[in-house]
Amino acid sequence: MKRLQFRIGYGIGMTSPPGRRERKKAATRAAVAEAALGLFLERGFDAVTVKDVAEAADVSLTTLFNHFPSKEALVFDEEAEREARLLGAVRDRPGDVDVLTALQRFARTAADRRVEPGYDGFIAMIEAAPSLQAYSRRMWESYEASLAAAVALDAGLDTADPRARALAHVVIGALTLDPAQVDAVFDLLRHGWTV
Repeated sequence: MKRLQFRIGYGIGMTSPPGRRERKKAATRAAVAEAALGLFLERGFDAVTVKDVAEAADVSLTTLFNHFPSKEALVFDEEAEREARLLGAVRDRPGDVDVLTALQRFARTAADRRVEPGYDGFIAMIEAAPSLQAYSRRMWESYEASLAAAVALDAGLDTADPRARALAHVVIGALTLDPAQVDAVFDLLRHGWTV
């Protein structure tokens, strides 16, 4: 099965090309994730075992668990890369771009991905499995905490500052909206409540 396009594009920049061993590990990880996603979308998450995934990817269970700590992690295989990209929107933005603009651009990119083929089926799969819903919720809460810390640090605030946490909460929520809604949220952040 071809990897779904909305799951691509969250890579972390590398300072040097990966070596042969790293490329092989990355290829194995991608093959396992691709096999898992294909089975999960075809049969439903709860109807597929990790043994089914290992067999479809032609790897041992040990190899599968070396790359993924849980069955749910197979669905969210780009979790770390996605978080790195989110934090990079703050940390790696050009000097002439403010934090809100950088985060709005990131949120708009996320909104644009939701119209790509396969997205609705992917979301339906998550919504049909309570364990995936719980994993997703924990993942996004972790992203929110990391983003709040990055925003606070960027602004010279204490990492516990409630303003940074509130901004991170709103931004994470905006990642589920369409482009026009994203723009409305960031307009509110810039100008306050005017209704």
